[in-house]
Amino acid sequence: MSSRRPAALAALRHRDFARFATGRFCATLAWQILAVAVGWQVYEFTRDPLALGIVGLAQFLPFLALVLPAGQIADRADRRLLLVIAYGIDAGCVGALFAVSLAGLEIVWPIFAAMIFFGAGRAFWMPVGQAMTPNLVPAEDFTAATALNSALFEIAVIAGPALGGLLFLAGATVAYGAAFLLMLLVVGLMIRIRPVKAASDDRPFRMRDVLEGLRFVWWRKPVLGAISLDLFAVLLGGATALLPVYASDVLHIGPAGLGILRTAPAVGAATIAALLAFAPLARHVGRWMFFGTGLFALATIVFGLSTSFWLSIAALVALGAGDMVSVYIRHVLVQLETPDAIRGRVSAVNSMFIGASNELGEFRAGVTARWFGAVPAVVWGGVACAGIVAAFVALFPSLRRLDAFPRPNRG
Repeated sequence: MSSRRPAALAALRHRDFARFATGRFCATLAWQILAVAVGWQVYEFTRDPLALGIVGLAQFLPFLALVLPAGQIADRADRRLLLVIAYGIDAGCVGALFAVSLAGLEIVWPIFAAMIFFGAGRAFWMPVGQAMTPNLVPAEDFTAATALNSALFEIAVIAGPALGGLLFLAGATVAYGAAFLLMLLVVGLMIRIRPVKAASDDRPFRMRDVLEGLRFVWWRKPVLGAISLDLFAVLLGGATALLPVYASDVLHIGPAGLGILRTAPAVGAATIAALLAFAPLARHVGRWMFFGTGLFALATIVFGLSTSFWLSIAALVALGAGDMVSVYIRHVLVQLETPDAIRGRVSAVNSMFIGASNELGEFRAGVTARWFGAVPAVVWGGVACAGIVAAFVALFPSLRRLDAFPRPNRG
């Protein structure tokens, strides 16, 4: 009998990657607990879906302002140190929310303020974390490490909201306190990773280099198609911000039920991530990208129309499964196509698109729910997402025809 480890687990033999993956898992767990607590508190205080959208906007604006410079810094500085600082900022934000809740204040502006600084920290740890992964494992373990990262991320997204909902039953202070302790652990793990410097050239800093990632993505049409497809799909079809409205007013299931709703997409995503970790995609990559995004759109429509708790759960599971297919393909494609010297800047572009789709999508959902109601906002968002998929099939034939991932670019 062979004693060889599965490829997904073999990546963990690299100690720094194991610490990085564990820290990222704990950060995601804390982030999900925080999302449940913040979402429920904001809607409880205001009863206004637009306020839920402002939570997303508060994170997006500083993220948009800082993410491209963060990519440039990641290509010139110690990526490990940047992660320590960025996660430290977010730990401070969660600690501030813990203190506000402990003081018994029932006002929303401290939550919005904390989300602004949280978005600033995220502007750094998202692109830096993406750029650093190839520095922690050899080329032969990279796709397995990517799939394992995705699987751990989805496990945290499964456990985090459910745990957040249960903790919130004991009070917002308990939920924020648990998230704060997790973030402190993350900072400690990142400190123990060896310094990671990019394989950058020695040219002096030039402002136009900040845009190098955008130029690179523009000329790589499969990469441009993959990340822009995800941008528009989630921007138009994302329903996450409105889950507190569905839990409270449509399905009537309370904060614990909200945790289950937030967990459901991750169940589907984690299932797909686990399959990809042990059997990575080798053929028809472009077709799988469009299939996954199409499934995401269809599941969004079903969820929007559902008034049954179990049908809603099933739709969210399918939504997460489709999203994971496209997320996995986009992430591997971006990292393998990109030379290490500009990987931070390209990862910053990828992160900017993801941030726009998530946080700006939450704001879009909140605004349209205020105008038309939560159900029409979700349903028509899903219909628009399906239209985007159809349009991109025609606009990006190189992505549609993409068969296999490229070989890693170590330049």
